[in-house]
Amino acid sequence: MSRIERVYVDTSVYGGYFDKEFKEWTEKFFEEVDQGKFKLVVSNLIDTELKNAPKHIREFSKTYIDNSEIVLITKNVSKLAKNYIAQKVVGETNFNDCVHIAAASIAKVDLLVSWNFKHIVRLDRIQGYNSVNKTLGYPVLEIRSPMEVLHYE
Repeated sequence: MSRIERVYVDTSVYGGYFDKEFKEWTEKFFEEVDQGKFKLVVSNLIDTELKNAPKHIREFSKTYIDNSEIVLITKNVSKLAKNYIAQKVVGETNFNDCVHIAAASIAKVDLLVSWNFKHIVRLDRIQGYNSVNKTLGYPVLEIRSPMEVLHYE
């Protein structure tokens, strides 16, 4: 039996469950979570982000979040997130995205999963985040969409 991967999930994955474009892959991802193939990891930032989400997304995410490993947003997480911005990986308006990356990096998860192709799941961004991580002594972070991490049989 293979090892259960610790997967950091950002808020976009929960919303993707109800998005026509991402629904099929997100449903399959959560089926694999239910089968025990992934151990979900989230930061407490997700609570803030979900406060403004539609009720059905909040309700869907609750059970998964309640059973997830929670990473707290510490000074180290904020400092690393600010470094991504200082190194121009993304702009200042994307601080929360940087917090997700930093929290996942510091928690040393196996990978981060997101549907955010503009600021997270994009080759140049991934290279930028990991360049900062390597420079500051943090591990390289594997970043993928839910579609890319499924176990096809």
